[in-house]
Amino acid sequence: MPGLYYEEFEVGETIEHDRRRTISEADNQQFCDTTMNQQPLHLDAAFAAETQFGERLVNGLYTMSLAVGITIPETTDGTIVANLSYDDVEHPNPVFHGDTIRVQSTITDKRETSDSERGVVTMRVEVFAVNREDEPLVCEFERTVLSLKRENAA
Repeated sequence: MPGLYYEEFEVGETIEHDRRRTISEADNQQFCDTTMNQQPLHLDAAFAAETQFGERLVNGLYTMSLAVGITIPETTDGTIVANLSYDDVEHPNPVFHGDTIRVQSTITDKRETSDSERGVVTMRVEVFAVNREDEPLVCEFERTVLSLKRENAA
């Protein structure tokens, strides 16, 4: 499924992404290994048991990266020129092994580039742990992209 061209984004629209993902211990371990992040709060069960969380936390950057990946089919798949920024990143609640996340994107701003050939789109991405009773917000951030306009797509 192709993403949206600049003209198709509507400010104020919220896109509920259908794909969900249950995060495993292996996912977290592999991400930490790949990024060389050996924080014991993510990897050491004995260490994490002594923290306020009582267990290991999923790496927040993995949660954010996974959220971006989940959003791509309905937002920028094949229609993006570049990711311009990720801003105002927050992790208000932890993510644990076994949590299933869902993601939604709300279009907060859009404008044409100075040459009017492309557009800049900003969206607020929110991530929720759906397996928990109150579906807490576990990550949120703004993602700004440079998008193709349909009329200029090759």
